[in-house]
Amino acid sequence: MAVYNGPKCRLCRREGMKLYLKGERCHTNKCAITKRGDNYPPGMQGWKRPRKPSEYGMQLREKQRLKRMYGLLERQFRRMFSLAQKTRGNTGEVLLQLMDRRLDNVVRASGLAYGPASARQMVTHGLVYVNGRKVNVPSILVKTGDVVSVHPRERTQSLVKGIVESAKVYQSVPGWLERDDGNLTVKVLNLPTREEFPLQIREQLIVEGCSK
Repeated sequence: MAVYNGPKCRLCRREGMKLYLKGERCHTNKCAITKRGDNYPPGMQGWKRPRKPSEYGMQLREKQRLKRMYGLLERQFRRMFSLAQKTRGNTGEVLLQLMDRRLDNVVRASGLAYGPASARQMVTHGLVYVNGRKVNVPSILVKTGDVVSVHPRERTQSLVKGIVESAKVYQSVPGWLERDDGNLTVKVLNLPTREEFPLQIREQLIVEGCSK
């Protein structure tokens, strides 16, 4: 599966907002957005007076932001959008819900990993279980009642406990998930709602751009 392995802070600067791709660093003064502001794109050209974006430009930026929040490339995103179109309900809200329900995002959002990249690595390396069964596919969608747990190996448990303790300082578990710190398990209480989506995204622009 193809993944982006370039500099993460560059993506935040390009989108002009914090995407929280590097865990704890994003909440410190080392964050590129904190240092230079949200209007300083990457590259050697430095700051330029922003141009008024076209309709297509706004649609593209919203789509790119959503993709980069979850570490998806175009082909993976198109598959999720196609599924959202086939699902009953508002396509934009369904798309955000599907993104949140991805297994790698549940691992990240619950504080078991530092960011999207480390959450995906945990899943692909077979360190995550769903309802007691090992799963190594990050794109699997969790359902209400599912229980996500960590590999019982002592070394893995110790590592994840350290991540959970450090994440408590800057990250809270969303209301649709319930984490058991003692057993390192996460239970899906219900499906996420639009109001629980963590960042500002204009999903209607994404739907308009991808439906053409």
